[in-house]
Amino acid sequence: MPLFRSKAEEQVRQAGYDPARLPPGQYLTDKWPVLHAGEVPETDLATWDFRVFGEVEEPLTLTYDELLALPATEVTTDIHCVTRWSRFDTRFKGVHWRELARLCRPKPSARFVIAHAEAGFTANVPLAALEDENALVCYGADGEPLAPEHGWPLRLVVPSRYFWKSAKWLRGLELSATDKPGFWERYGYHNDADPWREERYAF
Repeated sequence: MPLFRSKAEEQVRQAGYDPARLPPGQYLTDKWPVLHAGEVPETDLATWDFRVFGEVEEPLTLTYDELLALPATEVTTDIHCVTRWSRFDTRFKGVHWRELARLCRPKPSARFVIAHAEAGFTANVPLAALEDENALVCYGADGEPLAPEHGWPLRLVVPSRYFWKSAKWLRGLELSATDKPGFWERYGYHNDADPWREERYAF
């Protein structure tokens, strides 16, 4: 076992957590580092909307207030970044996919989700990853509204994948019968991004 792995496990033990919660190659942090491509976008909620489209029976377009009016879900989960930090017990609040699925009615052909964010950024996951109990379309974190640098007014949270899949500044979810690699995948990042398998890069 690499030395950095054992040091990371000891750090987790000293913090009072089970080392089994830490995926391989990761280290624990209390901070939430800010990492993204490009600048934090300016958002005007008066013109902002969120769409669900593609392989659905009823395409959706929701204002921010309409999104907030949907049943809310709160989860506490661990998040893992491909740059090797992990943050335990992060609290998120938002809308679970089941509430959106009830409204848009996915077609049987829908197997993948492409998250569309500001500035043309995309991220792809299997629909099953979005159906996970801890996955959310998220507008709050740690008891507060999302900070702009963490994706306000809306971001995706998919804890079962490295956190680049959890697209910030989310504007839409496209359901698709076929997979469509996103921004970072086209730059060589792994398409599946499972932190427990250390699926960091495609090469």
